[in-house]
This record gives sequence, C-alpha cells and structure tokens, in this order.
Amino acid sequence: MRKAAHALVVKPAAAAEISKGFHVDAKGIVSANIERTLNPYSACVIVTNPTETSTSSSGSDPFQRRRGHGRVTLADVAAQAGVTTMTVSRFLRSPDRVASGTAEKITQALRDTGYSPNLQAGSLASGRSQAVAVIVPNIAHSIFADTLHGLGARLQAAGLHMMVSSTGYSLAQEERQVRTMLGWAPAAIVLTGRMHLPATQQLLLAAQERGTPVVEIWDQSPADEPHAFQQIGFDHAHVGAVMAQALAERGYRSLAFMDSGVEEDFRAHERAQGFLAKAAALGLPAQHLRSGLGEPVAQGGACFAAWHSSQTAPLHCGIGFANDLLATGALLEAQRLNCRIPQELGLLGFGDFPVGRYCQGGLSTMHIDGERIGQACAEYIAQRLQTDVSTTTLPSQVVLQPRLLWRGF
Repeated sequence: MRKAAHALVVKPAAAAEISKGFHVDAKGIVSANIERTLNPYSACVIVTNPTETSTSSSGSDPFQRRRGHGRVTLADVAAQAGVTTMTVSRFLRSPDRVASGTAEKITQALRDTGYSPNLQAGSLASGRSQAVAVIVPNIAHSIFADTLHGLGARLQAAGLHMMVSSTGYSLAQEERQVRTMLGWAPAAIVLTGRMHLPATQQLLLAAQERGTPVVEIWDQSPADEPHAFQQIGFDHAHVGAVMAQALAERGYRSLAFMDSGVEEDFRAHERAQGFLAKAAALGLPAQHLRSGLGEPVAQGGACFAAWHSSQTAPLHCGIGFANDLLATGALLEAQRLNCRIPQELGLLGFGDFPVGRYCQGGLSTMHIDGERIGQACAEYIAQRLQTDVSTTTLPSQVVLQPRLLWRGF
C-alpha cells in the first residue's frame, strides 16, 4: 500500500481538509473516504509525496490478493457487480453513460472490493499517464485554490487527473518537484510563473520536445522577452503600474508599495517595480516597503505601524500591497491608529481574498479570475493532447487581466 496519502477529490482543498477523508485501519492501511466526493472514480488526484513507492498488503481479504501484486482487478469488480469488464471500464470513464441501476451495482462493487485503477500500467503501455502535474506556490491561498478548482474540473471532464505539489515559493523545491513529477510520465505539466532555475528549464524543454505540453500560469513575459512555453495569465509589472495609476487618480499626493518579504515571490516584486516606475513617471514620491517573513496579516500590520510612525507630514498617501493579506493587516492597524480611510489613506490590495471583503469598510483590491486561469489551462492541455504530439505548436499567450475593485470610497 502506498505510504504517501493519495486523496480522491473533485475540488482540491487544503491538506487539513483532505486529511478528513482518510482512515487508518488496524493494519495501518490508509484509505480514502470515497463517499466524500461526487464522482470519486474519475476525480483529481493529489499526491502529497510522489516519491514514495508501493508495497503489497498481506491481509486476508480475498480482493487484496490478485496477480501477485496486491491489487483488485477490473475483472474482480465486474464479477462482484455481475456485469462485464467493459461496462465497469465505461462507468469509470463516463458514469453518465451507464444505466442508473447498473451504476449502483458497480458503485457498490467498487466499495466492497476497494478497487482503485492501476494508472501506472496504463502509462507503461502508452508512455504517458492520464495525470497532469500541477505545481503551485501555496495550496492554502484562495486564489491558487480557485485555479486548482477550475483546472481540476475541466481536466476531469477530459478524462484527466491532477498531481498537485506546492513549492513554498522555492525555485530549488520546484526543480526537485519537476524532476519527480516527470518520472510519473505526466500527460502535461503546469507551473506557476515563468521564473525557473536553469536545470528546471532544461527539464521542461526536454519534456516539451518529447510531446508533453508545458504551461506557465499566473504570469506573462513582457513583449521584449521570449518565452518557450504556453503562458496563461498577465504581466505583473503592468498590473503594478495600473495600481499606482488608480491611486494617483484618486488624488493621493504620495504613494507607497508594501512588497512581499518572500525573496522568491518574483511576481509580487515585479508588481512593486511596475508600481514604483509608474509613480516616478507621474512625478509622485513613492516608497518601497518590505514586509517581514511570517504570518502575512500580522506582518502587514507591523510593517504599516513602522511606516506610520516615521511619517511627519499630514497623511495623504495611496498604498499598494503585494497581496490582500498584507493589506488586511495594514487596514486593521490603520483603524487601530484612528487613521481616516480613504481621506488620509487609500489602501489597494491584490488578489481579492475573501477576508478583504468582510473588513470594516471593505478593502479595495485587484480581482483575479483564478478559476478562469485554471479552466483556460485545462482547455489548452485537452486540445493539445488531441493533436499529434509530434506536431510543433509555437507557444502563445492567453492574457486574463485583473480587474480593479474599489470598496469604501
């Protein structure tokens, strides 16, 4: 039994939520609670540790001792349900194509036997699995969760699954994960952002040469920067400039940008650069603030308090933020200090996180349709996999610009 926990879920969730679907029996066997999903047999697969290998169970269950490899076979399920293996296979691929009465029998047989499909066998035969490797910086952030939801739903409709991993904004970790994921012969690989280590870039180029689609989401190269892979997202420096322009048009005489304290959060840093460059072009003084590392709401409040204590002139400043969590911390601290918003301060976040919508007065922000990014990515992958893999397809860019949302003005 695989030591790494594999959760079958329709909508990806944080690890804490996923763990609720697991059960450990007296033998130490980890199993997923399939009743927690709407369609557990063609759902997304989240691999929490894809480097672990499988071992067989020596239990007494007759369904767990088949062909010497410990797996229940499709034939076992068919015999239990009283149908053909072809009917079971059709149900696993497209449940809606099987009569409801037959579907109920197969569903019960799947539960009774504990069947799970042998995806490795299929990948050995075809040289490619039905899993799409997806690497994001942070699964817990709602914006990336939305992207995973949109991506997973569209991939599932195309008969594909997801293997999801989180880098923690580390390029070195991304390289290790790409190397591991490629070992599973994924149907495609999706990464967040266009910044990679040279070794990672070489791995991705080699995979693309072999016919594996590679997609970079949540990012877009500037017009003067060539890109080797399909990109679905937006230019972060441009978004930063839009934020500065929006605050200037509200009449603020000075500007500031609170940047992420995470060194390899390159997209946030690019928004900061675009913001500051636009402020300079507008002839407005601007400060580049850098939050500390740690819980972002607390760090946003601490960074704002330090900045506020250094101000001598009357406040009339527009502040942009790397994300809504930093902005929420700053907003709470500003309210504690009795700052007048928006008269003295204009705060503009990024991401439209749920927490910002419920702050007193509301938090203005840049809304990103993360779910649509995921959907567009899945549509591209499905289309590419339907074409001849030997066909050379030049990478392009699908631009999905963020939308400015004013609240409390």
